[in-house]
Amino acid sequence: MPRVQGVDIPNNKATYISLTYLYGIGRHTAIEICRRLNVDPQMKASELSDDDLVHLNNLLDTDYVIEGQLRRQTQQNISRLREIQSYRGIRHRRGLPVRGQRTITNARTRKGVRKTVAGKKGVKDMKH
Repeated sequence: MPRVQGVDIPNNKATYISLTYLYGIGRHTAIEICRRLNVDPQMKASELSDDDLVHLNNLLDTDYVIEGQLRRQTQQNISRLREIQSYRGIRHRRGLPVRGQRTITNARTRKGVRKTVAGKKGVKDMKH
């Protein structure tokens, strides 16, 4: 497996697909990188020469924010929103959806497993 920016990319897949295993690189960016390096995007990642890998690593270092640096940058942005107590920062802190989605019915991914609230009685118990 070729190692790019500290990440093993799959051998048996096309180069542009293998590059998407790097955090911060999608298909469009991967194809753009292949074009800039004059590498066939359909070529298997195992067929990349050592020279190609060196050029790839250099290009990613200089022109793209990926992997650990991108994760750190994202975390810093979120912590900044929390510190200035913006609406979005408060939503992040409470673990609720940040981008205006409804929360009455959906949002289970952000809110987590349902917490049952005790104390509600059935309608039959109300009549005496």
